[in-house]
Amino acid sequence: MKTVVLEVRPPNEAMAGFAQAWNTNKQEKSARISFASPELLWKVLTAKRWEMLKVLCGAGPVSIRETARRVGRDVKGVHGDVVALLAVGLLVRTEEGLIEFPYESVKVEFLLQAA
Repeated sequence: MKTVVLEVRPPNEAMAGFAQAWNTNKQEKSARISFASPELLWKVLTAKRWEMLKVLCGAGPVSIRETARRVGRDVKGVHGDVVALLAVGLLVRTEEGLIEFPYESVKVEFLLQAA
């Protein structure tokens, strides 16, 4: 199962993890997308975008118009959300210009600690 892990890590830790994986040639069954803070994670992963990911999970390549139909929203609003999710790597665009959520599952990791 190919999982994408959304995590909160300082950029230097995220790069160190990437370098370690690269140097050890470690093949993971999950992709990792790091955010510098929980606030940035939630700014990108809004409730409407989360709903869109749930609808696109396992759907294969679809058009933005079809995505809007499936989530019951207007095309313009969905287009803006698609652009944001493409920018962070949660969605990909196919050669045909369709969008796709290329994962089977999403895992969100972050730790809230007392100051």
